[in-house]
Amino acid sequence: MIPSRQIAAELLADRLEHYKGQQGVVLAIPRGGVPVAAPIARRLGMPLDVIVSKKIGHPANPEFAIGAVSLEDVEVDKRTDVPAEYIHAEVERIKTSLRQKYKLFMGNRQPVDLRDRIVIIVDDGIATGKTLLSTVHMARHKQPRKIIIAVPVAPRAAIKQFEAIVDEVVCLLVPPMFQAVGQFYQEFEQVSDEEVIRLLRQQESQE
Repeated sequence: MIPSRQIAAELLADRLEHYKGQQGVVLAIPRGGVPVAAPIARRLGMPLDVIVSKKIGHPANPEFAIGAVSLEDVEVDKRTDVPAEYIHAEVERIKTSLRQKYKLFMGNRQPVDLRDRIVIIVDDGIATGKTLLSTVHMARHKQPRKIIIAVPVAPRAAIKQFEAIVDEVVCLLVPPMFQAVGQFYQEFEQVSDEEVIRLLRQQESQE
């Protein structure tokens, strides 16, 4: 069991210590990834940024993802038979909401340029891995030097999947039976927008 996101963050930072002082950035997946990412960024002396993305749902079943959108990138499954007009409209709608969310979290700061940097993507755990997968693809478009995933807990299948596509996966706990991220934490409270903003501002003042 993992006591809390904060303790997980310190343990992950220990495992990432060899990157300290290098040209890098810690990318948090909000909201749960931010309390894990903030202490790591602080320890490694790297800027902390958030990567906001959202899936594009199928018109007949919004839960079924046919792609993903970030502030600057769009990924669409080429095999889907969804009209281009629908995808275009969804991308515009999602981008508008993502811009609002990024502004809420980061104010007027521009996203950190990932080119030639070590990029450490952090979340509080991996369940299906869909969000993280689209995040990795979108980060790769920016031509970073390395992509590392750091999470407190993940199922073995996800670890194998990501080890095949990134430079390094750092994970504290890989349980054999996995249902949900929260079941492996003693404390797993909801993270509010206010808490995310507080942690980001705190880190910004130290950069």
